Amino acid sequence: MEPYEQKVSDLRKLKNGTLGKQIADCLDNNNWTLVPKYESHDLKHILLNYQMTAEDEIRMQAFMVGNGNYSIPSFAILLFGAILLPDLWLTFYSDFKKGRKSIAISEWTIEKYANRNLTELRLELLKSKFEQKIIFDMKRAIKFGAITSITAGFLGMIFCLPFLFSSNMADLVGAGFPFVGGAILTAGGLLTLSNLSLSNKNQQAVSI
Repeated sequence: MEPYEQKVSDLRKLKNGTLGKQIADCLDNNNWTLVPKYESHDLKHILLNYQMTAEDEIRMQAFMVGNGNYSIPSFAILLFGAILLPDLWLTFYSDFKKGRKSIAISEWTIEKYANRNLTELRLELLKSKFEQKIIFDMKRAIKFGAITSITAGFLGMIFCLPFLFSSNMADLVGAGFPFVGGAILTAGGLLTLSNLSLSNKNQQAVSI
């Protein structure tokens, strides 16, 4: 069996509702198979819910150009479609805008996403770049705050440390509370960084 026929056979065995199973069903319904080096093309048709027609092919390329896939084939197909189908310019522009608002998918491969649920992937696709930027900025702000807390707490502890060995009760009391406060700030900052790192690892694990 040819490698790509074997790949389609493997996709057929996946659970219903997965991206890979949907790709296999689409290929079988049209009596097609995967084309070497163009497997991701079929992935995009299924993921973006564009039919295997000339019109939807042009629409998909409009989406991909908006999504940042600046390839010669994409531009050529979109230009060809715009010339032949001027009545669909608004439709193409709408697809282009959808691509701009969606997360980048040009590097998505069947090997990586075949086992993922198609509905979940489409919802993930709807996360706009703006929303992603907000999440990233929030994490960066939290990380900066945690580092600042650790630094301030540690410096406060260092400053108070000599006074803790003083025989003067006033010095002990005066330095003791700030020292404890510094320890709390340091511990809180370290805990925040640890949780942030764990969250990033969990997100990476889910995306695999």
